Amino acid sequence: MKKILFVVLAFLSTVFKAQIRSSIQEKIDSISQKRWDSVAIDLDSLANPKLINLETKFKDTIVIHDKLVIANVTGEVPITPYHLMRMKDPIKWFYFGQNNLVFNQSSFSNWNSGGNNNIGVIGKVNYIVNYKSGKHFLDNQFKFGYGFVSTRGEAARKTEDYINIMSNYGYDIGKNFYLSTGFQFLSQFAPGYNYSATPNPEFSDRISRFMAPGYLNVGLGISYNPKENFQVIFRPINGKFTFVNDPLLQKAGKYGLERDGQSMKADLGALLNILYRLKIYENIDFTNQVNFFSSYISHPERVDVTYNGTLDIRFNRFISAVVGLDLMYDHDQIQKLQMKQTLGIGFSYNFGFENKERSKKFIKPFIAN
Repeated sequence: MKKILFVVLAFLSTVFKAQIRSSIQEKIDSISQKRWDSVAIDLDSLANPKLINLETKFKDTIVIHDKLVIANVTGEVPITPYHLMRMKDPIKWFYFGQNNLVFNQSSFSNWNSGGNNNIGVIGKVNYIVNYKSGKHFLDNQFKFGYGFVSTRGEAARKTEDYINIMSNYGYDIGKNFYLSTGFQFLSQFAPGYNYSATPNPEFSDRISRFMAPGYLNVGLGISYNPKENFQVIFRPINGKFTFVNDPLLQKAGKYGLERDGQSMKADLGALLNILYRLKIYENIDFTNQVNFFSSYISHPERVDVTYNGTLDIRFNRFISAVVGLDLMYDHDQIQKLQMKQTLGIGFSYNFGFENKERSKKFIKPFIAN
C-alpha cells in the first residue's frame, strides 16, 4: 500500500511541475515574440518605400547647428578692440586680415631722356587675431612688410623691410578704461645697406640685419578706448630692450650700445601710445599712430618719438593706394630726425569677421566657441 501511495504522489508532483514549467515557458515565448515583432521588417511596407535625406559632411569641416557669427570683411580692418568688447555673440576667437601687393615697373628703349629698366615689388600683410571672454580680451597684431627694386646694371635694393608683432591683454574696468599689459617686438627680415656709400654692397657692408637691431617693449598700465578709431595706452612701467646679435654691429654708440661687444641694452621708463584713424571720405582713411618713451634711468628729458601715418585709398574691393610716412627720433641712435616715405598702388584684399548670424554653416576648424 505504501508503494502505491508513493507512486501516486510522485506522479502528481511530476504533473504539477510540468504545468508550472509550461506556464513559465509561455511567458518567455511571449516576451521573445514581442522583441522579435519590434525589430522585424514589415514586408508589406516595402511596397511604398520612403526616401530620407541624409546630410553630407565634407572632410575637414565642422557642422555647427547653433547660431554663429561668420565673416567676410571687405572694407576697413578694425584697429582697436572697441566693437569686439561690445559683441554679444558666443564666439570667442575673432580674426581679421589685410594683404597688399604693389608692383612698380619701368622699361626704356631708345628713350631720348634716358633711364634704366627697373621692376619693384612690395608686399605687406596685417593680421589681427583677437580673443574675448567676458571682461577679458587679448589683442594680437602681426604686421610684416618686404619690398625691393631691381634696376638694370645695379644690385637689387631693399625698399621695405619690417617685422612688427604686438600683443595686448586688457581687463574692462568700466567707462571705456582697461587694465592693460602687453609687448611689442620690432625687427627686420634681411640685411640692410647704405647704398649711397656702397652702391653694390656685399654682406660685409651691412649696417643692419635680423635682430640687429631688434626691439622689445614690455609694460603694464591702462588703456582708454572710447570708440573704434581712437585708443590711448599709457604704461608707467615699461621695459625697453635693444638687441644687437651681430658681432660686426656691436659697436659703442651704435643703436644706443654703451660699449663694444654689447649685445643687449635694457632700459626702464614710461610709454605713451596714441592711435587715431580719421575717415576723410568714403573709402579714404588716414591712420595716425605715435609713441613716446621716456627713460627713468638715463636722461628722462630725451624722449624717444616714433610716428607712423598711413593714407589708405580704396578704389574697389581689390585695388587700393597706400601712402606711408614714418618719422623717428631716438637720441641714443642718431641725433637727427629719421624719415621714410612710401607710395604704392596695387592689389589689396581684406578678410575677417562680420556681424552676421547664420543658423547653420560649414566653417574652418580654427573658429571655435
